[in-house]
Amino acid sequence: MPGTDTIVVGAGPAGLAAAITLADADHQVVVIDKARFPRDKICGDGLTALALRYYEDLGLDASLVASWTPIDSCHVQSPSGRTVDLPLPGGPGHHAVIARRRDLDAAFVEAARARGVEIREATPCLGVTSGGARVQVETPAGMLDAQHLIAADGMWSPVRRHLGGEGTRHLGEWHAVRQYWSGLTGPAATQLWAWFDEDLLPGYAWSFPLGGGRANVGFGVLRSDGRKGAELNDLWAGLAARPHIRAALGPDAAPDEPHRAWPIPARVTDIELWRGRTLFTGDAAAATDPMTGEGIGQALLTGVEAARAVIGGGSAHDVGARYEDAVRQHLFADHHMGYGLGRLLAHPVTCRAAVRIAGATPWIRRNFARWLFEDYPRALVVTPRRWHRHMFSGPGAFGQPATAPVPPTSPPDRGPRSGEAAPGSATASAPQGPTA
Repeated sequence: MPGTDTIVVGAGPAGLAAAITLADADHQVVVIDKARFPRDKICGDGLTALALRYYEDLGLDASLVASWTPIDSCHVQSPSGRTVDLPLPGGPGHHAVIARRRDLDAAFVEAARARGVEIREATPCLGVTSGGARVQVETPAGMLDAQHLIAADGMWSPVRRHLGGEGTRHLGEWHAVRQYWSGLTGPAATQLWAWFDEDLLPGYAWSFPLGGGRANVGFGVLRSDGRKGAELNDLWAGLAARPHIRAALGPDAAPDEPHRAWPIPARVTDIELWRGRTLFTGDAAAATDPMTGEGIGQALLTGVEAARAVIGGGSAHDVGARYEDAVRQHLFADHHMGYGLGRLLAHPVTCRAAVRIAGATPWIRRNFARWLFEDYPRALVVTPRRWHRHMFSGPGAFGQPATAPVPPTSPPDRGPRSGEAAPGSATASAPQGPTA
């Protein structure tokens, strides 16, 4: 039975973030995934500043992501029809990017392999046995044995199920639908749009440009407010025909493929984050933002923190408790604030007021964009432990010529990386929700 330090199930953002961090610390790690890359992943395809900084630190080569499309502003329309342009900060680097997950995840797989990570594609997890000082994972090629297991295998985590956790009945806190469109000639051909229509609140519809007149068009709504499948289908049926959305897309825009839906879990504060020698990350930890449904930045963060917990050593309990504490420190306050803000935005009057305030002055527009696009943690102001001198400023990601990858040190929300000059300009990221 082949043995290693850590097995990672899932080669998405969370799994590869964990694997790269482990490999950089000279830990033996094997990643398995049921898919072969490149493969499609249903997603809004938006990357926040948080996600971009992790990807940069973890060695992603943006030049290998064919659909990499930097964004410099977001156009937000309230239920009343008021539209506000929220500019993202200028200066070096990117604060928001749209990239198809098919391209992005394949490039990240190559980045992980370049760092020495062993990735076994087309290798599903068929079973997990945990006890004593080791954990075993059953695959079609035989058993794998390790000291630790990191589950990065999605919302309906097979690893969690094999360990006796919840099954597949949970439908997620968010419900999202995505469809790729081409032939865009309206402003959405080159601009990011978010429409807060009254019947979607506290969710929203979006159009995220991918260049060449193409875009990812979709919507994300709360499912936990009691919406049923038939209602969700009706919402999608006429979405692109709404006059304000059609005007943004242009008269010749048309879908390239059937729409696809997916559930998004957002209950990191209420889910088991570890069991025995297994740590749950990304969607398997339900670590998406409850206000917008964004999850890529959170997936990368949980993957890195799971790896750091393993690197810290100690008993299985020590590792699990260390990981849970890290997730609590980084995500719990933001999660609670996100839920609170989401409840407020569910009311059209409050949503209209928020958009009106966001567009009041150039200073507010710029800084609202930085907050909305996750340049700093959503609850930073009420969590003094995360304050630092440059918490409201800094350059974007991928702004410097490619150099040797730098292993992640402190999380991006804690200021400049080690050895980095003090940043001098503002930053932001991309909407958290179905955007990612």
